[in-house]
Amino acid sequence: MAPEWIARLGPLGRSWRVAATGLSFALFGIGGLLLRLVVFPLLYVAVWRRARRVAAARTIIRLAFRAYVDVMRLLGVLRYDVRGLEKLERRGLLILANHPTLIDTVFLMAFVRNADCIVKAALWNNPFTRGPVRAAGYISNAGSGGDGGDLVRDCIASLERGGNLIVFPEGTRTPAGGAICLKRGAANVAVRGARDITPVVIRCDPPTLGKGEKWWRVPPRRVRFSLEVQDDVPVAPFTDGASEVIAARRLTEFLQNYFTGKYQGHA
Repeated sequence: MAPEWIARLGPLGRSWRVAATGLSFALFGIGGLLLRLVVFPLLYVAVWRRARRVAAARTIIRLAFRAYVDVMRLLGVLRYDVRGLEKLERRGLLILANHPTLIDTVFLMAFVRNADCIVKAALWNNPFTRGPVRAAGYISNAGSGGDGGDLVRDCIASLERGGNLIVFPEGTRTPAGGAICLKRGAANVAVRGARDITPVVIRCDPPTLGKGEKWWRVPPRRVRFSLEVQDDVPVAPFTDGASEVIAARRLTEFLQNYFTGKYQGHA
């Protein structure tokens, strides 16, 4: 729960949340810079074996993100709840989630152990972010050789190593109208890697930090983030007797209806 003193601010509460949101983003930038300049250089010196360094880097990032979301909660920016977290206490999960807000990745990676994810090539090569993302062994969206097939193979290899791969099948944040439109990449990973899917439904009420929305346009009341881990979706029914292309198409259609129904069906 967010601190009760925020509620007692009355009309000033919204002004406080604007300031606290700006402070939160500033802290995110400062924290990222400290990780890049101090923590991860020390990690490279202290841990020589790559597998151990990747595991340590992912733990550091998870704890940093968990601290960050708790700071936002304490500042009164938001409240959050996570349901079904015990379903994520496994290895080699293909975790698919809808993408309503800017900070969905932060929330998921704050609670998923040994999380892996796909990062934009711009972040992979950025001097401020390349240290952490490379130390953590994340996957560049350029793939090993720059094509989609290489990216799918990299994702499957991560799952086979026991990584919990987080993917947002929409590829970008959900548009303001709320229409969820999935790309086929995540289904290709599931079909070709013979992996069941662990869906996570993310809700933000009232909506904020959506696609094209400015961070200072805070809602009239504190937002509540809800992450609900669903039961696994088996992939076998979609692959039985079908080519990989057809199976991926069927699975994508199913997932689009699945996430749309889960998200819009929330009262």
